Amino acid sequence: MKLHHMLLRLAAILAMLLAAALLVAAPATAQTPPEPAASAIAQPVAPPALAPGPEAVLKLPRDLSPWGMFMAADAVVKAVMIGLAFASVLTWTIWLAKAIELLAARRRLRAAISALEQARSWSEATAALPGRRDGVATLIAAADAELRLSADVLSPEGIKERIASRLERAEAAAGRAMIRGTGILATVGATAPFVGLFGTVWGIMNSFIGISKVQTTNLAVVAPGIAEALLATALGLVAAIPAVVMYNMFSRWIAGYRALYADAAADILRLISRDLDRGVFNRPAERRRVSAAE
Repeated sequence: MKLHHMLLRLAAILAMLLAAALLVAAPATAQTPPEPAASAIAQPVAPPALAPGPEAVLKLPRDLSPWGMFMAADAVVKAVMIGLAFASVLTWTIWLAKAIELLAARRRLRAAISALEQARSWSEATAALPGRRDGVATLIAAADAELRLSADVLSPEGIKERIASRLERAEAAAGRAMIRGTGILATVGATAPFVGLFGTVWGIMNSFIGISKVQTTNLAVVAPGIAEALLATALGLVAAIPAVVMYNMFSRWIAGYRALYADAAADILRLISRDLDRGVFNRPAERRRVSAAE
């Protein structure tokens, strides 16, 4: 047992001495740098890569201004753009012509309605608006024509009914004449976006075909064709938006014009009804006036 204890003590002392030796040798080992390998000494260190200068930046090969994109576009896309530009010019021309026509017609109608409201009889109304072929003059001509045709049968109710029918037809004809040309605005507003979209689809399809040919998706290859295609859509919207706005504006103006026409027709019918109740058209002088108007 004594020998066993002595061996254990000896082993513990040896372990303590070995640990102390390791602690002393560790700092010296850490301060000694490792020798480089032969392959590392033989290979030179590569210099860092330099940033590309302005001359190395990739430039787009085409002029991306609107005119440049138009000139570089496909024939189909060019045809679409020319058609949309023509539709836009036609839209603004119709707007100018129709606005002038409507404003002048409404001003004449208001002046004629004022004259009718001041007239006390049918003869005064016809004398106040002589020799005209538009606006209220057409209503007066239609009423006079019916009075001539009904000169031998002066039934008040029948004459008023026939004159009202003539005035209604004259009013409808005036409305149809005034709305003429606005249908083009509706057509342009409804179809121009889709025509522009057709040009865009065609242009993008050509861009993808170009990508497949050059086997690259570089922005310099893709951007010009897509820009040309999107220009067709932009032209479609430029043509369509003003056309829709103008069509709605003219629809309101023409509705107001027809309302003025209806007011004039009502004034004429009231004047004739008043004279019929007075028996004016049964008098010989009025019969001679109606016959002379033929």
